[in-house]
Amino acid sequence: MATPVISGDGIFSHVFLGAADLEQSVAFYDAALAALSIKNLGPFGNGWVLYGKDKPAFIIARPGNGEAPSSNGVTVGFAASSTAEVDAFHAAGLAAGGSDEGQPGPRGHLPGAYAAYLRDPAGNKVCSYTFV
Repeated sequence: MATPVISGDGIFSHVFLGAADLEQSVAFYDAALAALSIKNLGPFGNGWVLYGKDKPAFIIARPGNGEAPSSNGVTVGFAASSTAEVDAFHAAGLAAGGSDEGQPGPRGHLPGAYAAYLRDPAGNKVCSYTFV
């Protein structure tokens, strides 16, 4: 099997995750995503907070229907350019209130995969991957 390539050419227009405590989630994502050079692009519209490198691609907000956020079975993966970035993502996320869902390290299910997993303060599962 060929080693997968992570590129900037994605198939999604954006990813939206619900947050019960928006301020706590913003602090978490500001820290964890900064390690991947992903910036907080500021608030938008009805309390959405947008993240991206040069355009919005990731959004966190309180769910529009007023119900509690729930993402059991969903994982959002953020691309990293190195194992050091994956490590920094994990450490920053833990320091900003996230919880460990998988320490940084090689992943046997994909050749060359190196990843780390976290739960954000709202319970969403996020990870960062690179391929070496």
